Amino acid sequence: MPQHNLFVALRDAFPADLDSIAVETDGGLVYSWRDIDRATAMVANLLQSLDIPKSTDGVPPRVAVQVEKSVEAMVLYLATLRAGFVFLPLNTAYQSGEIEYFIGNAAPAVVVCSGKNFSWVSAIAFKAGARHVFTLNDDRTGSLLERAAHHADVQTPAVRGADDLAAILYTSGTTGRSKGAMLSHGNLLSNAVMLKDYWGWQPGDVLIHALPIFHVHGLFVAIHGALLNGSKMLWQGRFDPQKVIADMPRATVFMGVPTLYVRMLAEPSLTQAQAAHMRLFISGSAPLLIETFNQWRERTGHTILERYGMSETIMLTSNPYRADARHQGQSERRGGTVGFPLPGVSVRVRGDDGGELPVGEIGGIQVAGPNVFSGYWQMPEKTQEEFTADGFFKTGDVGRQDERGYVTIVGRSKDLIISGGYNVYPAEIESVLNDMPGVQESAIVGVPHPDFGEAGVAVVTPKPGAQLDGDALMSALKSRLANFKIPKRCFITPELPRNTMGKVQKNLLRDQYKALFAVP
Repeated sequence: MPQHNLFVALRDAFPADLDSIAVETDGGLVYSWRDIDRATAMVANLLQSLDIPKSTDGVPPRVAVQVEKSVEAMVLYLATLRAGFVFLPLNTAYQSGEIEYFIGNAAPAVVVCSGKNFSWVSAIAFKAGARHVFTLNDDRTGSLLERAAHHADVQTPAVRGADDLAAILYTSGTTGRSKGAMLSHGNLLSNAVMLKDYWGWQPGDVLIHALPIFHVHGLFVAIHGALLNGSKMLWQGRFDPQKVIADMPRATVFMGVPTLYVRMLAEPSLTQAQAAHMRLFISGSAPLLIETFNQWRERTGHTILERYGMSETIMLTSNPYRADARHQGQSERRGGTVGFPLPGVSVRVRGDDGGELPVGEIGGIQVAGPNVFSGYWQMPEKTQEEFTADGFFKTGDVGRQDERGYVTIVGRSKDLIISGGYNVYPAEIESVLNDMPGVQESAIVGVPHPDFGEAGVAVVTPKPGAQLDGDALMSALKSRLANFKIPKRCFITPELPRNTMGKVQKNLLRDQYKALFAVP
């Protein structure tokens, strides 16, 4: 079998001088390319040495990971690829109920968690049949590193085909049940190679990495981009607007969600002079308000490049980095749009009946290309439902494409909320709220928010005779769900608006609360 292991392609792009700096952390630690190579070899050797029964379904062992951001966490991801295993990143905000579902569904052979969570995570993991549970902390401690230290620092990467599974990313559905998007080595590599050219990565580029590494943006787009270009990363454990701005004179590329740009605009230190050395600012994972787009250009002299992607597809469209004949000479980065379909990616807009629409008409966005996932883990019916007969993936997003090719997202599957770059699905929150004492029914809607882009608002009706307190309900939610899913406000109302069919009219609720977080 030809070698298509993603790790091999990333490793082949390391610079000739392996002792040059690959990663510099905000804590003063420095990692060379040789350090990354040796560390991934040791962890890969550890994984391959474990007593793991041979798979009966042909899928390599899964490694589920819920740890704080660290360079060692990145090493674990790369080592998982190197060993030929499947990486399963989990949001650090997930609570026990969520982790129990993910581990039960994915059936990982290996689970890695923060030391502080070992007692409850290990109980869930062993109950679900996991064979090994390790700890990994953001201060370079934990049983994973202790065990890996006993293994050799050379390793031959496992041979993997382009269609072999590399990662599973869980993305909630509007039904509330999370789905595991299966991404192959070929999916991930094709997108990384294409973006290297499209975004003009060049020798000497330095990336400020301030994103989490449990989702597509920080884990795949940012890390793959830097590694495939042999570029140094200035690594920040947590986003700090002052630290990012301070690093700009030493860097050239920054990737962030709109919330990060809003917070940097609030800092007096953000000036055109401070950003003069930067080459490219990229935004995604949530809609970028046109006000933020314009303010950033005025303050820094740079025009943010907005792009569009999904867990199931990695990147799909992008505003142009430079003039390109493939786009009829269009070189403008247009605020309010997500640019053009990327090379090799097909994007089309279809009506509710699946039929073609005239240029500029709003409809459902469908996509195809080498970056598009193969389907959802153990959900063949759902997979079939989400693909058209001719192989296009139905994104659930609604938008239009103008005569020049620019794609504009005008909405999403009607219930989806994107808050601070994270997908929040109301049905999941509603199901928890509706089980709480005294709650008759609930509705979660997303409304504009100046910082998060969108924020959830809960509207709850009480059972007859029950007295409900909105703040108390939100506090109870926090023990059950990740913090980013918790609505910002909760209102108690006698009844919810309904249409003649008895369906809750969420559009009316969105209109009612749309100015709730408006800035005077």
